[in-house]
Amino acid sequence: MKLHLFAAAAVVVAMGAGVEGQPGPQAVRSPEVAADRRVTFRIAAPKAAEVQLTCECFSGSKAMAKDDKGVWSVTLGPFEPDIYEYEFTIDGVTILDPRNEKVKYNGRPSTISSLLEVPGSGPLFYDARAVPHGSVDIRWYQSKAVNGIRRAYVYAPPNYDRGSSRLPVLYLLHGADGDDSAWTAFGHANHILDNLIADKKMTPMVVVMPFGYAYPPAAGAAGDRQRTDFEKDLLQDLIPFVQANYRVFTDRSNRAIVGLSMGGGQALNIGLRHLDVFSRVASFSGAVPRGQAADSYNDVLGDAKKLNTSLKLLWLGCGTEDGLFTPNKEFSERLKKAGVTHTFHESGGAHTWSVWRKYLLEVAPQLFPTT
Repeated sequence: MKLHLFAAAAVVVAMGAGVEGQPGPQAVRSPEVAADRRVTFRIAAPKAAEVQLTCECFSGSKAMAKDDKGVWSVTLGPFEPDIYEYEFTIDGVTILDPRNEKVKYNGRPSTISSLLEVPGSGPLFYDARAVPHGSVDIRWYQSKAVNGIRRAYVYAPPNYDRGSSRLPVLYLLHGADGDDSAWTAFGHANHILDNLIADKKMTPMVVVMPFGYAYPPAAGAAGDRQRTDFEKDLLQDLIPFVQANYRVFTDRSNRAIVGLSMGGGQALNIGLRHLDVFSRVASFSGAVPRGQAADSYNDVLGDAKKLNTSLKLLWLGCGTEDGLFTPNKEFSERLKKAGVTHTFHESGGAHTWSVWRKYLLEVAPQLFPTT
């Protein structure tokens, strides 16, 4: 984070910004998306010797060229409509795009990226459309498991306040660099669900998005303690809180757990070991155990009949360009060998929100089908 701020400040100073009697910064527009979906990236860095661009929209990095005013630029594409993360590297220091207010933040110290949105010819599946919208509330609750106050984001479907019937509930977990806001801020989960409900493709449900760490990552709590106390918090504190404050079913047949990356591993570990609590489990690019560590599931997989009888859905998905693809495929093969009924969805894409938004679009209608 300090490197980002230092480098960004250096760029501004080099442009002469904020100095009395000096001209202000040049009107540099970045990113600029053309009608044909070609994109021009620009940054003013007149004293830089080299500027590179990295973006999820292409592989590797691209060199940028400097004009006579010290503005570096490159035009690339066209790109498929989507939301992509990107960064500049100026003389070896990675920074945000100082001309772009759209930023992908993280829940722990890590690279912070700028966001490029390439629009389609009409609203995309994750865009806000002219349909009834649900609400997203920030809820605070007392956790005995961690002896403190914790926060969760809770989505209630359109017209929830006007209804009286109970709804199924999904516990939706984020990844290692995220927090409880990630699924709405970057996954656009609320818009995806609104659109599915409006199109009558999904049963309305309450979606609970908790903070996936028992303790802040900077606190340095041991991994085992993080895992066990998060599980205790979810099962013993958060679920009872949701049931006391939202009109949801309280039986396992109307409760699902889904997660991405770290949260995918949590969903599998908690969901498969608590069949009395969850009847639907899905993992997106999950941090599944690999090698000998996968033996930790031997006790669970040893009773395939119980799993197959208890689970209405067990779904795993991973992109072929994802570093976790091989472990996920191996875990799927392990499930298959054990006789556990499941779906393994192999898609293109890397470890990115571009993949996980699509997975939510596909899985959400399967959780609580009406027929």
